[in-house]
Amino acid sequence: MANFPFDIIGFDLDGTLLDTHRDLAEAVEHALGDGGCTPMAVDHAKSLIGGGAKLMLAKAIEEQGGLPEEEFRKLYKHMLAYYGQYCAVWTAPFPHASDVLATLHERGVQLAVIRNKFEGFARNILNQLGLMDCFKALIGGDTLGKGRAKPAADPIIAARDRCGGGRMAYVGDSSWDVAAARAAQVPVVVAGYGYNDKPAGDLDGDAVIDSLVELVPLLESW
Repeated sequence: MANFPFDIIGFDLDGTLLDTHRDLAEAVEHALGDGGCTPMAVDHAKSLIGGGAKLMLAKAIEEQGGLPEEEFRKLYKHMLAYYGQYCAVWTAPFPHASDVLATLHERGVQLAVIRNKFEGFARNILNQLGLMDCFKALIGGDTLGKGRAKPAADPIIAARDRCGGGRMAYVGDSSWDVAAARAAQVPVVVAGYGYNDKPAGDLDGDAVIDSLVELVPLLESW
């Protein structure tokens, strides 16, 4: 469809395209166990997601009183090693994700993933799910270097450049996503079904969707 209003759509991964919370929770649990900490309920992981794996683990440990920096670094390494092996055991696309990606591709839209966790993990997950070929660009929290992940505008701008430029919109589920989109002057859709760090309507997005099935009609109306 030639008249689609956007050339590029960027997506956050965790809580937006993919339901990743169980695999992330089990990686955090592994690290907590190594540190002798109290186990965490799997569903509680949803409230910790956002800002990258290091911040997620830091939040979980802080809830239990914290640890010295040296011990935290050791547990963080254990978490990353575990997640690297088991990052796609339970992870799956949210309902309608594959159809939405296919529809956008049919309309000639370039697609990008922009997440704060490591690029290598995202690439591994997307390859295991057979989705990597859908995306022209993949920007992780480590792709551009220290200090250049969301909420900075840099990853969204980099994704836009790697997709050839043009009018872009972004879809995410957290305040980190909205802040990055605002900084890049890109319209942002909030995934209200995701791992919102505050009520979806309070995230200051341009619109909120309760399911990915709503995304394409919304974008077509802009």
